[in-house]
Amino acid sequence: MKKQNNKTVYDYTVKANTGFNKPLDEYRGKVLLIVNTASKCGFTPQYDGLQKLYDSYRDKGFEVLAFPSNQFMNQEPGSDSEIQSFCAVNFNINFPVFSKIDVKGPDADPLFRHLTESAPGILGSRDIKWNFTKFLIDRNGKVVRRYAPVTRPEKIEKDIRKIL
Repeated sequence: MKKQNNKTVYDYTVKANTGFNKPLDEYRGKVLLIVNTASKCGFTPQYDGLQKLYDSYRDKGFEVLAFPSNQFMNQEPGSDSEIQSFCAVNFNINFPVFSKIDVKGPDADPLFRHLTESAPGILGSRDIKWNFTKFLIDRNGKVVRRYAPVTRPEKIEKDIRKIL
């Protein structure tokens, strides 16, 4: 019998781009869109759509949480401060961009291990295949759905509205 995983995203602590630990419990009661990002990827323009979603729904309890990763063809080579600057200058991002992490493999951040176990990808694959994989989290901290990198943020909007 498979062991039931009762954990939520609130059970995890991540590292802010300032180097300090940030408990995700601080987002309790909010709808979250967690995204692994990269600055030099063909999907990087999705930052615009992510910011638009954030602007549209943050007053209703919605947050976008970006987690840069350099695991896909070295498309996020910068330091945390360089990534933050890139996001601010090029996309006027004002949602949280956390410290760069691994999202797959043996050193995958525990949050991303939880996300991929809770919402496997195509054909049940748990690995994240590319930058800009997205996870929608409900107000109880449970993973609602996983979206492929090619899914543009505006295509997720109806799902966000449904659970807000």
